[in-house]
Amino acid sequence: MTGIELSTGTIALQDTGGDGPPVVLLHGMLMDASLWDAVVTDLSADHRCVAPTLPFGAHLHPVHADADLSLPGIASLVAELLERLDLQQVTLVGNDTGGALVQLLMGEGNPRVDRAVLVSCEAFDNFPPGLTGKTLALAGRLPPRLFGLFMQQMRLRALRRLPIAFGWLTRRGDAATARWVRPAMGQQGIRRDAVRMLRAAFTDRQLLLRAAESLPSFDRPALVVWADGDRVMPVEHGRRLARLLPQGRLVEVPDSRTLIPLDQPAELAGLIRAFVREPARGEEVR
Repeated sequence: MTGIELSTGTIALQDTGGDGPPVVLLHGMLMDASLWDAVVTDLSADHRCVAPTLPFGAHLHPVHADADLSLPGIASLVAELLERLDLQQVTLVGNDTGGALVQLLMGEGNPRVDRAVLVSCEAFDNFPPGLTGKTLALAGRLPPRLFGLFMQQMRLRALRRLPIAFGWLTRRGDAATARWVRPAMGQQGIRRDAVRMLRAAFTDRQLLLRAAESLPSFDRPALVVWADGDRVMPVEHGRRLARLLPQGRLVEVPDSRTLIPLDQPAELAGLIRAFVREPARGEEVR
């Protein structure tokens, strides 16, 4: 893990380097890049994997006080990262709110994004998503000090496993969720950022409905991977996304909740690897 200085401040970054096809992996709210650790371990044998820790409330370094922490603002931060690293022909992968960011960048037609993978994520009117998202939206109304007290409760595994917390997001990833809550418990600046982010993100409840209107213009390869028993991100939303995308297709993954990178990392890594190798529609097989 290293850091890169962007317009918002220092962003922690895992970058495996190498000459393989670049894969950029985006996480969701109150998570960090460790969401992707097992996937990166698998893919890094033949891909350059870049996993930033975005200012979503589990980040390590407080951002500048004037940083734009709305979802479009954080999507612009991802675009800035791609430019700073001079990444070309990127496969952009997003899970949970990371998938919402991918949709925003797809709609903008970012020229550095060659392929997109949406992994069980917010879409359409599912924003905030499920009990977890609605709880976060309410917590974001608290002042930072009280938000910190709320996060202190997440030290207890029994509370982390509740449906209002991480319980419906992952079957097997409790060790990761325990790490993710620590920065907001321990750093005043992170609590401030988290509250600002949550308020900015959920101000515009129509954002992803508008983003969906732009998805048919994304004429590059797109893979939609969804947990078949997802209780936070409706499976029908995955099917709708795949139908909207001109080169989209859907794969449903069993025995997983929303955070497929934690629950089924080998399956997800295999799907991404095969997808990167597939020719785009109209291209010859190499």
